[in-house]
Amino acid sequence: MNQSILINKIKKHPDYNRVGMILCHNGVVRGTSRDGRKVSGLKIAVNHTKLKKIIDKNKKRPGIVEILVEIADNKELSVGDDVMLLVVAGDIRENVIMTLKDTLNAIKTTVTKKTEFYL
Repeated sequence: MNQSILINKIKKHPDYNRVGMILCHNGVVRGTSRDGRKVSGLKIAVNHTKLKKIIDKNKKRPGIVEILVEIADNKELSVGDDVMLLVVAGDIRENVIMTLKDTLNAIKTTVTKKTEFYL
């Protein structure tokens, strides 16, 4: 995963002249679970059909030019590894921030299934 590659792809978008903000989320494997248990790593399963629907839907929001996402699908990851990169480009911060938040939450709740491995 490489955030710079995604940003450069956005900069080549035909509507890049409309972009006033590019916002990135880089999710990584934490050393502890939400309930405080020590984690050695995790594995993510991705529903690609649902992911495409969420991205397509959110690209239609006001001011949004592009949304790109990479998820470490079906790989065993260790603490500190990248899990997901999400990049949203759009006109103004209100549109971009809200779209990133809503897209991220939709991906986390309906697209991905996480299996944590504990120490």
